[in-house]
Amino acid sequence: MWTCPKCKRLFKTNNQSHYYVVKDIGELFLGKPDRLILAFDTLVTEIEKWKPVSYGASVNTIIFMSKKTWLIIRPMKNELDLKFYTDEILDSELIRKVTPQGKKFAHHLRVGHEDELTPIHCGLLRKGFDYSIR
Repeated sequence: MWTCPKCKRLFKTNNQSHYYVVKDIGELFLGKPDRLILAFDTLVTEIEKWKPVSYGASVNTIIFMSKKTWLIIRPMKNELDLKFYTDEILDSELIRKVTPQGKKFAHHLRVGHEDELTPIHCGLLRKGFDYSIR
């Protein structure tokens, strides 16, 4: 694992090319409803139990990494878009969209409030995390 000395993001490959940006996660929530911040905080509390995991802000997203990027959260106007990757298509009513990306699949969930987060959401995200540490 390599940590960029400028932006402090963690990467699988030494000197990996990436879009360099230093941004505070709080900036991504400016003007957003407090319920989105609470939903994000609830997600982070659960995800931080999984090791190894690190995260940081990019231009418009929060990127979660272990051995590789496995979750991208985009704070939208009224919801958080949660995009996570696996090596197979997962079947769940909670998944709004699945798109192939090379040998993996991007799954999208949407959450608008912390009360909407269920163990099923966490289970799906955990599959993305487990895929990332293989």
